[in-house]
Amino acid sequence: MILNYKTFVLEYKHPFGVSSNTRRTTTSVFIKIQHEGKVGYGEACLPVYLGETIEGTIAFFEKVKPFLVHHANSAFNEILKAIDEFSLENNAAKAAIDIALNDLAAKIERKPFYDLTGIGKSESRLTSYTIGIDAEEMIGQKIKEAADFSILKIKAGTKDDKALINLIRRYTDKPLYVDVNQGWKNKEEVLEMLYWLQEKNVILIEQPMPVTMLDDMAWVTERSPIPTIADESVKRLKDLDKLQGCFSGINIKLMKSTGLTEAYEMIKHAKKNKLEILLGCMAESSCATSAMAQLMKFADYIDLDAPNLLLNDPFKGISYKNGKVYLNDLPGIGAEPVEALF
Repeated sequence: MILNYKTFVLEYKHPFGVSSNTRRTTTSVFIKIQHEGKVGYGEACLPVYLGETIEGTIAFFEKVKPFLVHHANSAFNEILKAIDEFSLENNAAKAAIDIALNDLAAKIERKPFYDLTGIGKSESRLTSYTIGIDAEEMIGQKIKEAADFSILKIKAGTKDDKALINLIRRYTDKPLYVDVNQGWKNKEEVLEMLYWLQEKNVILIEQPMPVTMLDDMAWVTERSPIPTIADESVKRLKDLDKLQGCFSGINIKLMKSTGLTEAYEMIKHAKKNKLEILLGCMAESSCATSAMAQLMKFADYIDLDAPNLLLNDPFKGISYKNGKVYLNDLPGIGAEPVEALF
């Protein structure tokens, strides 16, 4: 088994704001794992707020390389368990390896991931399209560009959130997901805001309060008129037990969960405990987004718009039409590089 990697800067369609000349970018480290003449691809997307670096990710790959070479024929789950024990951190790097190994395993069997695992192919699903906080003219432009999407996701968490939502409503009456990113602190004010947002056709709220305020979050969730979805409060399967009763649902992301294998375990836990499921993404290319889309039949909500927000997606995978995500029938995770990355 051979592992190669390559860093690639992903560039967003929009800068931070209309007055800024700074390009908005993030970096992914892509990996290629070769075995028995087949190639599996994976991606570690590293937005700054994850706290994972290019250097740390590459160091993790170098540490894991000899193990993969010597254990190429070991059981799949044993490989992933051992890799997880190499470090307490590096979740995105672990996700890249997990995605690549799942891609490789399915390609060896010449099957899509959803057939290899027996979960079956998902029908096309509606996804939200993200509208970031920005100047009014830029927000109007973003909404116009999202004409094909019937659900919008709004980044909030400021003192001007009502003004922001009212501004959005000047341009569209589409249903909204609102992501607060821990921005609200007072539980009574949060609950009042949620009732106001329900009147504005907001259908869910993500992480309204800080991760340290679980008791207050449980109080809000018990009374909330709309689903409350944990984002920053949950990374991996082990985080879910402490959240019972605090949220209506969870946002599962591959870069936090260490990949498809644990994401699927989180889905099963959520189903068992009657938690709603939002499948989300960071700023991944079509490589990791196509991987996550393999699981979208299990989700209540889909937020897999990242490839639409990029100017230079280096992979081709899932497709979008009329605001829906469509899987293809390619072997593996359904993604292949469109540039000479390796």
